[in-house]
Amino acid sequence: MTPEQVATASKPAVLALGEEYNRCPTTLRRARLLGISGWAFYITGRAGALGDVRAETVAAALGFIAPEAVADGWDAATRTVRPSEVAAASLAECVRWGEETLADLPRVDRLAALVEQAVAAADASAMPLFAAWRAMPSDAGSPGARVAVGLRLMREHFTGAHLVAVRASGMTPLEAVLAGPEGANGAMACGWPPPYPAVGPLVRRRLWAEAVTDRLVAPAFVALGPVDGAELVELLAVARAHTQR
Repeated sequence: MTPEQVATASKPAVLALGEEYNRCPTTLRRARLLGISGWAFYITGRAGALGDVRAETVAAALGFIAPEAVADGWDAATRTVRPSEVAAASLAECVRWGEETLADLPRVDRLAALVEQAVAAADASAMPLFAAWRAMPSDAGSPGARVAVGLRLMREHFTGAHLVAVRASGMTPLEAVLAGPEGANGAMACGWPPPYPAVGPLVRRRLWAEAVTDRLVAPAFVALGPVDGAELVELLAVARAHTQR
């Protein structure tokens, strides 16, 4: 497989697995222990790696979430706890989830090594959240935890690349969400209020942005080569099926 083919084929599994730990009830309990809502934990858990910045900066980095919704979560959290603490708690939950959920994956050691190789090779230019997360220290020691953290980072890399591609296509983040598979429901989930623009004229731009996203992420997989790249795609499919049992 070419690096771009690996990017295209691995993207669905990376996007799904890279945020699965956020849906875990134990992760949501961590938010309550910090004294913040689940939404505040999600926003600040993702962007807290940037440090003590303003909500406007967070909204620009996240991109696809409405600025008002970002501010609601970020400001509510920062009144109670430092953003870096929330990010560290989010990372700890990712490690825990990986240890509990992915430990018995077939060839989990191999998957961890391949994901970490891709993460190390990825270009962080114009992707501040990915860069910030990759710079965070992690105590992921077990293979399952390493896979979970690596996929968390790769998800941020894909998302950052997609934001760049969407802006290059001439779409706004809202338009990209509307043209995506969840449409208006996805827009509402991301805090964008209606009314919404027509979707029809946006579909072709969305497809172009998806292709550019894969090209931007592809360099992360160059070092794997065609054989290891195909193996990564295979192992990710196994991991996704494992978590959906």
